Amino acid sequence: MREIKSILKNLLFFTAMVLTLIITCNLWVIFSTHSRVHTTLEKIPENEVALVLGTSKKSIDGMPNEFFKYRMEAAADLFKHGGIKHLILSGDNNTRYYNEPADMKTALLALGVPTKAITLDYAGFRTLDSIIRCKEIFGQEKITIVTQKFHSYRALFISDFYELQAEVYAAQNIPLTESIQVVVRELFARPKAIIDLYLLKKSPKFLGEKEVLEIE
Repeated sequence: MREIKSILKNLLFFTAMVLTLIITCNLWVIFSTHSRVHTTLEKIPENEVALVLGTSKKSIDGMPNEFFKYRMEAAADLFKHGGIKHLILSGDNNTRYYNEPADMKTALLALGVPTKAITLDYAGFRTLDSIIRCKEIFGQEKITIVTQKFHSYRALFISDFYELQAEVYAAQNIPLTESIQVVVRELFARPKAIIDLYLLKKSPKFLGEKEVLEIE
């Protein structure tokens, strides 16, 4: 009985430590970046380039992904408003059958964004990859990131680490009842980002040659 109590005590202590670490990391990420998350076009600082972070156009059940829909609408609105002149569409292109950047381009063309204002980044496998490549491959030092609000804090935190000046234009969120899995996943993604940056020193899966954006 004494051994069982000792095991339970140690388990509770370990659980409490993990929860404290997760909460602390989330607070650090959010409170260090929240002032640069914008939900209205009128208040967002103007930058020449927007980095649109990729997501699948379809949900797991095969239905249209509203995160994708709202993110593309936000990117198009930002461009038409004059807040930016060029968009880098960065996402996963792991197989010939899954191509986030191409899907984003198709959606934005349908929303009235011209082809000449779009550059595709096929190696944005993770948020970290997209942000580092935006600076190292596409030569950007100051950008506007387009993504949902829950994701924006981590994107800005990574940008800060790599000294990339960034603001976020937050796309419309999905009601919590419909997005609880994504939000919970993000709670763990923020501590992981801190570990990747400060402990593991993670690098992008692929860098490659530098590209010059043609901004009009």
